[in-house]
Amino acid sequence: MQASTEALSPTRVKLTVEVPFAELTPSLDRAYKKLAQQVRVQGFRPGKVPPRILDQRLGRGAVLSEALDDALPRFYSDAVEQTSIVPVSRPEVDVTGFGDNEPLVFTAEVDVRPEVELPTYTGIEVSVDEVAQGQEEIDQQLSLLRDRFAVLRSVDRPVADGDYLSIDLSATVDGTPVPEADTSGLSYEVGHELRNHGHEMVVGLDAALIGLREGESRTFTTRLVAGEFADRDAEVTVTVKSVKEKDLPALDDDFAQTASEFETLAELETSIRDRVRRVKLMEQGIEARDKTLDALLDLVEIPLPQSMVDAEAEFRTTQLDEQLANAGLNRENYLESEGKTEDELTTEVREGAEKSVKAQFVLDAIADAEELGVAEAELTQQLFSRAARLGISPDQYAQQLVQNGQLPLLVAEVRRGKALALVLESAVITDVAGNTVDLEALREDVPVEFGGDAGDADEEVLAEDAAEAAAEAEAADEAAIVEAAADEAARPEAGEAQAAGDAPAQS
Repeated sequence: MQASTEALSPTRVKLTVEVPFAELTPSLDRAYKKLAQQVRVQGFRPGKVPPRILDQRLGRGAVLSEALDDALPRFYSDAVEQTSIVPVSRPEVDVTGFGDNEPLVFTAEVDVRPEVELPTYTGIEVSVDEVAQGQEEIDQQLSLLRDRFAVLRSVDRPVADGDYLSIDLSATVDGTPVPEADTSGLSYEVGHELRNHGHEMVVGLDAALIGLREGESRTFTTRLVAGEFADRDAEVTVTVKSVKEKDLPALDDDFAQTASEFETLAELETSIRDRVRRVKLMEQGIEARDKTLDALLDLVEIPLPQSMVDAEAEFRTTQLDEQLANAGLNRENYLESEGKTEDELTTEVREGAEKSVKAQFVLDAIADAEELGVAEAELTQQLFSRAARLGISPDQYAQQLVQNGQLPLLVAEVRRGKALALVLESAVITDVAGNTVDLEALREDVPVEFGGDAGDADEEVLAEDAAEAAAEAEAADEAAIVEAAADEAARPEAGEAQAAGDAPAQS
């Protein structure tokens, strides 16, 4: 077999392969064996039909076609190895010559890994935010914790802002009832305009409710934003079934004992202060990782295979749509809440995909230069970590990777993580106040991995990393405060998925 390459662009080559007919003999043998199983000929058992009979019954062309289907993947793989190219996309194959007792000639156009000329990647200098916290942050966490231990008590007075109600709703458009607006016993917190799927609001509901007493109703006009009568004015009637107010516990030692394992409020505040600091340190570490990677990528100029960028952009778009759907939102909701156009979102996704693909190539090149490998223990650690995030056993996760052919991808991600960790080890990182940031000390203090997948170094995934790290760091502490910190770090860009959040207990 002879193979040659022609560069079509810095990231795409054309392979031309010529294979003597004799080298197709194994594929011809397999073709005859396969076809013999499919053809029924009187006097011959299944699978025992001789090749000459198959040629007569099916024609030599059918046999050659079957052999070609068998041979092409093998000869393409051999040509890739012979020419030492590194494909990163599926090949576009064109058979230009093939016949009985004639050489097989085919071409294959494929995107390939670009050459990466590495800059000096040690001693990269970056600046990150200073870790600072004030009493207001401690008070905020205490307030969140008090909310979780609040109770709702019935009150005999007009509705006020912040009250928790049970309401009935109905609506008509030009006298025609709106079925989707008809609801009874809806729990509602005044001050959170009623949302449909986490976003669309019944404008004017709060104003209509304030001042009503239990059993009273009020009708107001609003423009509907969804359903059969979207963008039409509707007459909405709301009836108050019950009025309750939130009763917060006093901030004292008794509260500390109820809400935590601490005996005094002072001890609880000290614990909160420590946790807030750890979360901020974790966020500072992620910022250092993010900015170091950005600085590294700024030092490198490489062409990117468009097929890889296209695939990454499509994956990100699909992932965004799935996340929005899980939150009860759609693309239109998201764009409106973010103040973006479809074109702006497309550009943003494309830029993120380009950064991800570029990071893969650069970190792979560093891993090659440093001769980095992945030990079995490192791979096992990743398997356990990722399986825990998915809520499945490590064995299940490993089987899924093997079945889907994704184990090499995980190995590549771990290897890139080690390359990024190596760059971070030598980076000179200071905060805005000029203080040196010791990432190694930070890693010992909070369990955040700075050597994660560089392809995930976009803002959304870093926020998810922050939430996960915060949750892991505080697993042994009060879940309420930890979850609040994690939620704040990982708040989706699409906005909150519900209006009133978790309601306090009722009494």
